[in-house]
Amino acid sequence: MTQPEAAPPRLRTGGRAGRAATRAASAHAQGPPYIERQIAPYELLDADALSLMESKADQILGEVGIEIRDDAEALQLFRAAGAVVDGLNVRFQPGQVRELCATAPTEFTQHARNPARSVQIGGNNVVLAPTYGSPFVRDLPGGRRYGTIADFQNFVKLAYSTPWLHHSGGTVCEPTDVAVNKRHLDMVYAHLRYGDKGFMGSVTAPQRAADSIEMARIAFGAEFVDSNCVILGNVNVNSPLVWDATMTGALKTYAAANQAAVVVPFILGGAMGPVTTAGAVAQAHAETMVGVALTQLVRPGAPVIYGNFLSSMALRSGSPTFGMPEPALGSLIVGQLARRVGLPLRCSGAFTSSKVPDGQAMAESTVSMMSALLCGANFILHSAGWLEGGLAMGYEKFMMDLDLCGAAHTYLKGVSLDDDQFALDAFNEVGPGKHFFGSQHTLRHYETAFYEPPLSDSNSFEQWRDAGETTSEQRAAVLVRETLANYEMPPMDEATDEALLDFMGRRKSEMTDQWY
Repeated sequence: MTQPEAAPPRLRTGGRAGRAATRAASAHAQGPPYIERQIAPYELLDADALSLMESKADQILGEVGIEIRDDAEALQLFRAAGAVVDGLNVRFQPGQVRELCATAPTEFTQHARNPARSVQIGGNNVVLAPTYGSPFVRDLPGGRRYGTIADFQNFVKLAYSTPWLHHSGGTVCEPTDVAVNKRHLDMVYAHLRYGDKGFMGSVTAPQRAADSIEMARIAFGAEFVDSNCVILGNVNVNSPLVWDATMTGALKTYAAANQAAVVVPFILGGAMGPVTTAGAVAQAHAETMVGVALTQLVRPGAPVIYGNFLSSMALRSGSPTFGMPEPALGSLIVGQLARRVGLPLRCSGAFTSSKVPDGQAMAESTVSMMSALLCGANFILHSAGWLEGGLAMGYEKFMMDLDLCGAAHTYLKGVSLDDDQFALDAFNEVGPGKHFFGSQHTLRHYETAFYEPPLSDSNSFEQWRDAGETTSEQRAAVLVRETLANYEMPPMDEATDEALLDFMGRRKSEMTDQWY
């Protein structure tokens, strides 16, 4: 006999959990556009140690050099700037790359389609963005599968609907049901149409970068885009010590348009870099600074973000590991180096090697995310959704990570020392040996005193049992479904929407589908 399907778990509709769920479901109307950090980043190394780290990076660039492949223009720009170019190899004198980076702004605004959602990148500001680049998605009802454009749109909607993410991200998952050479158009359109926060464009080919920027011009106006940053491009070094034409081409395209490249090495210790933290950080600094320098040679003053991606490996198997202590320490040093050269920093997010949103996933994600918060990162990509070493974007993991992102807002505010925070009126009212539950001070702060994560269950065992003994993953699945059901598309001018669709249609008609 077939058993009836069990009803899905439901979030409580009253009390603390209900209030938290309601806030999460209507979050696009709440929350700050970005976090203004009130606690200082952690300083791991002293000035002498940082100078040593910089000198080792200079030594790598001076003795080994960096290759720039299939990009004669980039080689010529470096040659004209005084670097030693020998074939594809480019070498620099000590301090030379830092001098070339000096025109980059220390802080800039990325304007959002909704001006209230524009973000300030650099300084004491922190911007949280979703995971980027996963070919697979995973959810509790459907398991692991290739991502689609529908999944992509869902994640844009989820990012739009939360107060804890300030940015729509970029390739939140690969829409594999759209041709490789055309999907960038659908992705940029989804960011613009289904959200109104800042977003990232394509970098997988210079022309795709150009298309992304052209769509931004349609949405914001060409003159505005020429004078203001409205789109980011996440550009990866081919570690170790190689820049290829795809990445330099995309980087130059963004810089020439006065849009911000996010310059990121990809170093897995033992594979694309040494197993030692000091060596990996020196390599990362060298690679990043060369990319930043190239943006400034293309267009002095173009906004750019100093990026970082450090990871360890399980050396017995060769598998990448995430959320480990060594890269977390490395991120602290990278943060100091970025501040010394006066550049905004992009750092790690909620990394994990786990295949599902379990205890391993959240333990590793917390280690990784806390290192980003403590190192002083200004733009934290991969803040929500990362599973399986970045191969999968998890729906439930996304919602679970949002709880951590929400906690980060409170954590980075620090502790206020206003008179009211010392609660002397409450001490006088309550006196010794009594509780504070009913005091006027408690009642004044009742709704805002403590952060309330929507997915956490702090009820008694009996209450939890009677509500269905749900796990965090099950509660997250319900919240995904409810958030998407309650989603409301942000407004867009009809003529702008038509112009975007027309551009997409014309560009797609000019290309035959490519699936590889």
